[in-house]
Amino acid sequence: MVSNNFNPSFRHPLYIIRKGLYNKIKQYSVELNGNLLDFGCGAKPYQTLFAHVNKYVGVDYDSEGHAHQNESIDFFYDGHTLPFETHSFDSLFSSEVFEHVFNLEAILPEINRVLKPGAKILITCPFAWEEHEIPVDYARYTQFALHSLLQKNGFRILITDKNGHATAALHQMFMVYLHDDWLNRVFILSKFNFFKKMVRQVMIPFFNLLFIATEKLWPVNKRLFLNTIIVAEKIEDCFKQ
Repeated sequence: MVSNNFNPSFRHPLYIIRKGLYNKIKQYSVELNGNLLDFGCGAKPYQTLFAHVNKYVGVDYDSEGHAHQNESIDFFYDGHTLPFETHSFDSLFSSEVFEHVFNLEAILPEINRVLKPGAKILITCPFAWEEHEIPVDYARYTQFALHSLLQKNGFRILITDKNGHATAALHQMFMVYLHDDWLNRVFILSKFNFFKKMVRQVMIPFFNLLFIATEKLWPVNKRLFLNTIIVAEKIEDCFKQ
C-alpha cells in the first residue's frame, strides 16, 4: 500500500498524474540541498523526498481556494513579501503552485531575494489539467513561458522535463470525468451506492491497470502532457535593494 494520496496506488483516480509527478520530484530532489524553502507547501506531501537537506521550511498563502486545516505550514506570507531575510535559503521547491499565484511576475523577484547566489530551485506546474482550487486558479504555463519568467528574474534553466504525454493526459482526464462528473451527473445511478462502488473500486482500478499494461503500445506525443518540471539555478540578484 502506498504512503499517501500524492504517491497513490493504481486504485486512485489520480494515479497517472500523481504517481508520475511523485517520481519526477523524487528524481530531481537530489538537485536541492542545504536550507530548503517549500513555497506553497500545503501539507508538505513531498517532504520525505528531501530528507537529505539540512532544514525544510514551508511557507504558504491563506487563500480562499484552499483550506489549510491540519497542514504543517511553518510561515504564512501576505502574497507580496516573504517573511525571511535576504539570502536565507540554499534551495527552493514549489509544486503545482505557480498557477495559483495571480501576481507571479511580482513574486519571482521576492523568491530570488530569499535565495542565496547559486541556489537551485525545483518547480512543477500543471499543463493539461482542469480548473481547481476555484476561484484561485489563474494560469497554465508552457515551458517557454516559465523559462522566460525565470530568466528575467535571475535564474538559469538547467533541466526541463515533462510528466506524461498525450495518451496519459487523455486517460487521466477520463478518470477524472468518470470519478467526479459522470457518476454524479447520471441521476439514476448516483442514487445507488452499488454503482458508486463499482466505479470507484472496480472501474477506476481496471482502466488504470489497462492503461499501464498498454501504455508502451501508444505513439508518444509530448506536445500534450500533464506537468512541466524545471530545475533552475539563481545566477544573479534580481530584486530591489
